[in-house]
Amino acid sequence: MFAIPGKQAVTLTSSAIAQIKSLMEGSEGRVKGLKLGVKKGGCAGMEYTMAYAETVDPHDEVVEQDGARVLIAPMAQMFLFGTEIDYRTSFLESGFVFNNPNVSEACGCGESVSFKVGEEA
Repeated sequence: MFAIPGKQAVTLTSSAIAQIKSLMEGSEGRVKGLKLGVKKGGCAGMEYTMAYAETVDPHDEVVEQDGARVLIAPMAQMFLFGTEIDYRTSFLESGFVFNNPNVSEACGCGESVSFKVGEEA
């Protein structure tokens, strides 16, 4: 939908690839990838969503990298294009981190973002 020929919509770091592959392998073939999206919420206006995908919708943008597969929901494609997805583990927490060039601001807790619009984008 918002693709540029020869360029993936999102990229995955090696740690994100390892985590996604681990989640997919643990599902015994039921999970076809991780579905990424955005929804309204949080103090900055939008939140990322991530869920197991057992089917691939024909309108999903499918990104495969080294055996890991993410599916981007149609309504999220314009917000996620150019994003690098990482997986970080620290002493207190672990989780996916979105390094998104389309974000104009994020809340203090890092759970919600707002996106550039119009001339800003």
